[in-house]
Amino acid sequence: MDYNNYFDLNLEQAKQYTVAHTDFFGDEQANKLNVKEVSDGNINHVYKIDDGRKSLILKQTGKTIRTSGNPLDQHRGHIEDKCLEIQRKLSGGQVPKVYDYNETMHVILMEDVSEFKNLRYELKKEHIFPKFADQISSFMVNVLLSTTDLVLDRKKKKALVKDFINPGPCDITENLVLTEPYYDYRGRNVFDKSLLPFVKQNLYDNDILKANVAELRNNFMNNAQSLLHGDLHSGSIFINDSDIRVFDSEFSFYGPMGYDIGNVIGNLVFPYIVQKAYLKKDKKGNEQFIKWLGTTIQVIFDQTFAKMAGKYDQIVKFSFYRERHFKNQYLRSIKNDTLGYAGTEIIRRTVGDSKVIEITDIKDQKLQNLVMQILVKIGIKLILNRKVYNNGSEIVTDIDSIFNEMTK
Repeated sequence: MDYNNYFDLNLEQAKQYTVAHTDFFGDEQANKLNVKEVSDGNINHVYKIDDGRKSLILKQTGKTIRTSGNPLDQHRGHIEDKCLEIQRKLSGGQVPKVYDYNETMHVILMEDVSEFKNLRYELKKEHIFPKFADQISSFMVNVLLSTTDLVLDRKKKKALVKDFINPGPCDITENLVLTEPYYDYRGRNVFDKSLLPFVKQNLYDNDILKANVAELRNNFMNNAQSLLHGDLHSGSIFINDSDIRVFDSEFSFYGPMGYDIGNVIGNLVFPYIVQKAYLKKDKKGNEQFIKWLGTTIQVIFDQTFAKMAGKYDQIVKFSFYRERHFKNQYLRSIKNDTLGYAGTEIIRRTVGDSKVIEITDIKDQKLQNLVMQILVKIGIKLILNRKVYNNGSEIVTDIDSIFNEMTK
């Protein structure tokens, strides 16, 4: 089979490609392997290939978004390959191992992490993971701070910024996350029509909020601070009782590190609020799970910045950057970004067209509308007060206060 020109692999071709590009299965013939598609069908083709004993994942980045047919730069496959390589080394193995990447076919062959489960769906099942806050905070500190100008050689860092220029996925974020929820110029926002007056008042006509989002948008587009995952929501994290695996980093680029941290925190707010709403409505919410989620939101914020302060002292060597005033200001700016981007993530997943299952699975329309209003208010609060919060307890206190006020 000729792999010198790009084409979309089907199931059988995926097996043949795997045998041709890796010795993972030894001398096993392609027709002896099993294959099934495990992608969600939105953007990429993702296949799980096994011989009955062990397995790997084949991911091919196509020329278009499968659901819309719109073109999308295939360079994102190169981006993901390089990001996985760097983040695996810095995190001590908390991302899948890459066996092979082909620039022509835009195919990554990588470790299958089936012993881990998708965090978003595990949270949907109300599963508690006591180690998660410690694991994800360590991951973020290790991979984010180590790829900044504070640590890397200046020329090496600039070369990485160039290599990770990722216009297609960044354009998606700049539109779906940082523009359209506040200015629906493409008509893609999705919510019950009865919520339009609320959305108009709180988002479309909220000039102070839009000015603050403009600051966050400009920062996202111009602050090449650190190598980001770029889409670090709970659906991009696999977990079990022992560890995590972070994957799907095709949105990776050099940007403000608070964007990744804020995405993690923001996506935990969804199950937290939904469970509290169920408990308030019909006493069916899981109180133990709610308590763990609230604590986890708080601890992730606190531990991330406590660990970052310690890591900073260990790996930042340049004397200017070791000045206490600079260090404190630098970490404070990341906190501000974290809370702002947590707010934009909550709002875009609520009123935008790329929703989360925590919201869409609410069958009672009245309850869903209430939850969406609460989430929008929380997002606004985090954005406008991002420079005020000092610790995770203050964040969760305000989230609870908004919930209590709106569910009287």
